[in-house]
This record gives sequence, structure tokens and C-alpha cells, in this order.
Amino acid sequence: MSKNRRKYDEEFKKRAVHMSYSSERSVTEVAKSLGIIANMIYLWCKKFTSEGDKTRMTQQKEDMNQLRSRIAELEEENYILKKSVGLLREKSKVTVTDYYSLMEKETHYAK
Repeated sequence: MSKNRRKYDEEFKKRAVHMSYSSERSVTEVAKSLGIIANMIYLWCKKFTSEGDKTRMTQQKEDMNQLRSRIAELEEENYILKKSVGLLREKSKVTVTDYYSLMEKETHYAK
């Protein structure tokens, strides 16, 4: 029961919104003339102004999505760097027993 959904480009959506604002006809009549349902125009009116610009809310949502994807990228880079530190760094030549022997030699600091 899968229907082929029609996809409309941004220019078509902007023109439909502009027609609904500038025309004296109702949104339903404009939708019928374009061959779409009226609810689509109402949804598009939330995204675009009558001049065809994006609304403030739409722009903020797009900005938030871009920021979220950038944060995810940076978190992944940070995770990779944390994991790679052990691989790229030289191993320490000083062992725990070296620390204990140093402490035994320098007993005058303990007093």
C-alpha cells in the first residue's frame, strides 16, 4: 500500500504560498488550482513568508540542525583522538618499581 509521494521543489512551495497570500481566492481554491491539498499550503505558510523568504522559526530550526550535526562531528573527532593517544604516544620507560626505588633513596624528604 505504498503510494508514490510527489515531491515539490522549494520554488513551487514559495509560489504557492505567495499565491495564497496575494490572491483573493481561498487557500482551498488555490490548492485545487495547483493540484494539491490545502493542508500542504498551510504547512508551507509556516515555512515561508509571503515574499518567499524563510520564516524566522524555519531558519532557527535549520541552524539548530546544522549545529547538532557539527557537535556530533566534533564529539566523534574528540573520541577518536582520545583513543589514539595510547597508540601514538611512546610508552613510558619509568616503571612503578623505579618510583619505589627513588622514594627509598630519597628518604630525607619523607622526614
